[in-house]
Amino acid sequence: MTLAPDMPQASGPDAVTDRAADRAAGRGVTPAIVPPLAPLAMPVQDFAAAPHGGPGRQTNGLRVWLARLIAFGGMAALAVIGFTQMLAAFGANPTPMQIALLVLFVPTFAWVGFSFCGSLAGFLAPALTTPDGPNEARLVVVMPIYHEDVAVSTGLLVALAREMDALGMTGAEIFVLSDTRNPDIAVNETLVIDAARALSPLPIWYRRRLTNEDRKSGNLAQFVRNWGGRYDQMVVLDADSVMSGATIKALSARMNADPRMGLIQTMPMLVGGETIFARLTQFAGRVYGPMIARGVAAWSGNTGNYWGHNAIIRVEAFARACGLPTLPGQPPFGGTILSHDFVEAAAMCRAGWTVRLDHDLRGSYEGCPPTLLDMAARERRWAQGNLQHSRLLRIRGLRGLSRAHFIIGIMGFLMSPLWLALILVGLVLSATVLLSTPEYFPNAYQLFPEWPVFDSRRMLWLFAGAMTLLLLPKFIATFRAWMRPLARNSGGRVRIFTSAIFETILSALIAPVQMLVQTRQIFEILSGRDSGWDAQTRAGSMPSWGVVARHHWAHVVLGALTLLVLATFSPEQLIWLSPILAGLILSPLTSRLSASPVFGRWARLRGLLVTPEERDPPAILTEAAAISRSLPRPVPGRNGLMRLGDDPDLLARHVAMLAPLPDDLPRPLRLARVTAGAKIDHAATRAQALDDLDAPETDAMLLDPTLLTRWSRLPA
Repeated sequence: MTLAPDMPQASGPDAVTDRAADRAAGRGVTPAIVPPLAPLAMPVQDFAAAPHGGPGRQTNGLRVWLARLIAFGGMAALAVIGFTQMLAAFGANPTPMQIALLVLFVPTFAWVGFSFCGSLAGFLAPALTTPDGPNEARLVVVMPIYHEDVAVSTGLLVALAREMDALGMTGAEIFVLSDTRNPDIAVNETLVIDAARALSPLPIWYRRRLTNEDRKSGNLAQFVRNWGGRYDQMVVLDADSVMSGATIKALSARMNADPRMGLIQTMPMLVGGETIFARLTQFAGRVYGPMIARGVAAWSGNTGNYWGHNAIIRVEAFARACGLPTLPGQPPFGGTILSHDFVEAAAMCRAGWTVRLDHDLRGSYEGCPPTLLDMAARERRWAQGNLQHSRLLRIRGLRGLSRAHFIIGIMGFLMSPLWLALILVGLVLSATVLLSTPEYFPNAYQLFPEWPVFDSRRMLWLFAGAMTLLLLPKFIATFRAWMRPLARNSGGRVRIFTSAIFETILSALIAPVQMLVQTRQIFEILSGRDSGWDAQTRAGSMPSWGVVARHHWAHVVLGALTLLVLATFSPEQLIWLSPILAGLILSPLTSRLSASPVFGRWARLRGLLVTPEERDPPAILTEAAAISRSLPRPVPGRNGLMRLGDDPDLLARHVAMLAPLPDDLPRPLRLARVTAGAKIDHAATRAQALDDLDAPETDAMLLDPTLLTRWSRLPA
């Protein structure tokens, strides 16, 4: 790591405290690591009481209500059509199994219909503009991080700072909110961010929490309570997301022009995908995503949703309305609210603040999960968070559309077990028909026979209708791309059409596996199993055959057995079940090969699944990658800790990045400091001390300059 030219060059452990004090006081190169406290009250909300403190409710215009009529009314109409047609296919006296099939078919058909009707509603999406005029809003960009590759995250922030500075947003600030508990990663955070601060034209503040109450929502809430009074607006990013300076400037101007605006969500474009799976997700989001976003924006109106990042928030509104309570009971349904973003948007809306999705802004980017297995790990936590919302549907004052957002999120995961149940009931129904002999004269004195009723032609038309509703939005979105520069920037019309076909086929193979994985996740949640809090995988690796076999063997067995039974007793069923069976039987191959960067590069070289951001990378992403490469690379394991003891300069840099410890330390941290000090005093070497310290004690040492100095004085 290259030292700054004006870095004090005193050496030895005795110089550490003095040099850290010099840096903190500004007598060198590094200013204070956090700004002066500017507390802002953020009361915990009582969701059983009426909201107060907001601007009061406002109504949506006629355009929004027409969009809702198309989206929700169209879904209801399609559900009725599906119900009547299926019932007609079964006749006047359906059997219990046919009734079960009907009960399962209607919500699945309605769900597919809602996706289609929601896309149609996008034609009523408003035309949005950015107002001109002065904007004196005090703006901060916040990035919560938890066990991340901090060089990548910080590179994004420095590149953003340079863009914002070039656009005249010189009063803006950046805040990194760390929840990292792993001491090895924490050392890398301080050293990398220390180097990044020297590269940024805007202040980059850094605070690592002492404890992790309420996870990400608690991290943001603590920031608001400590420094919220310093800012009017905050842009929230994820560790792998960023927005262009121009987009943030537009968002700030739009919010500043509307005093009722509480939150503006953007539609992030997925970028950086290297594997086939990531590129598949990235292409689908880029081609189909804007049309979906227009639909959601149209029917949401002023009662929109929040996705947890790539959004701008009015700090006052967030503080007044979004202090989230802890739910009674144990996880997975009690405890910390996991999918807090939905709840925070609903809390703002019930207080009268406007929450809106601005679908027109394109300078919003985020990374995507690299493999199918990594996506499944993310979805486990999302599934738990969305099912937890079932306990919040009775929030007093909750807007009807906020309740709809909750239900849509819940149904997004419940659809997997519903689809599975629908398939299983259909198979049982087919087996019953094949293995039983119809009873034409159920009554002894019956003159005319009762013929079994099953209208196969009507069923075929229902199946064709469902597939049309499912696939038509994709083709409409692809056609829209044809008519826009998107096609030219993605390799041309032929390649974008070929890519859409390729994406549809591969998605069809992946869908059955995701259905079973999500079904298992729902079962685990309903059984009381908590998801925990693991760091997200941003850059995966190709799993071995052993790993994919362990995850997918049950899928292969289920698919092979079903294929064998159907081939023996009902070969005609294979026509419509073949995509599902192929997806299950090929799941190990699909999972492994879709995680291969080699196949990802192969597809890109042939113009498949290419997005405009790949052919013409946004300047902020190009610069961020270059900055990340210039920052110190994380040192793995405890080697990062050991080098603090070997290099007084690095130790001083780390100490200078520590915020002062409060007098009222949490009890676990106080105890860890005491035991850490005792173990350090009784250790013969630095390595022995690290061997003796457990993770909380090591973390306590890293937060305390005095303990670090005592440890560094030990022999190597």
